[in-house]
Amino acid sequence: MRCPFCAHEDSQVKDSRPAEDGAAIRRRRQCDGCGARFTTFERVQLREVSVIKSGDRREPFARAKLEQSITLACRKRGVDQERIDQLVSGIQRQLETSGDSEVPAARIGALVMEGLQRLDSVAYIRFASVYRDFGEAKDFEEFASSVRDAGRS
Repeated sequence: MRCPFCAHEDSQVKDSRPAEDGAAIRRRRQCDGCGARFTTFERVQLREVSVIKSGDRREPFARAKLEQSITLACRKRGVDQERIDQLVSGIQRQLETSGDSEVPAARIGALVMEGLQRLDSVAYIRFASVYRDFGEAKDFEEFASSVRDAGRS
């Protein structure tokens, strides 16, 4: 593994442990060149998945983009990073095992909405405001009241 600090080709694994509920392996490494320590993650990738965006554009599925959007929705909500990682891993697993090599962005958004609804209601509303393109304050009010009413049932 190439060192991110000095680009030396070799590094030693100092510690390995399961991460993300067993879906990944976290490895602590030390560069043989400069001695710097860094962390890598190893994940199973079952198949390449492309995302069909608006206007029929296609781009490779990017786990980092998914994690970033969920993390942003959960910002300052006290949601553990581990729970976010589990949600991201679960969504990625669903996409890879679905059998489809191309997935509409709307489907990924719906999976995120389902996960956030169970995780945190404020994060759910935050994500929905972007995903559903809220334009006015009343859009927030209507959606928040529907979330509140669903919670009472």
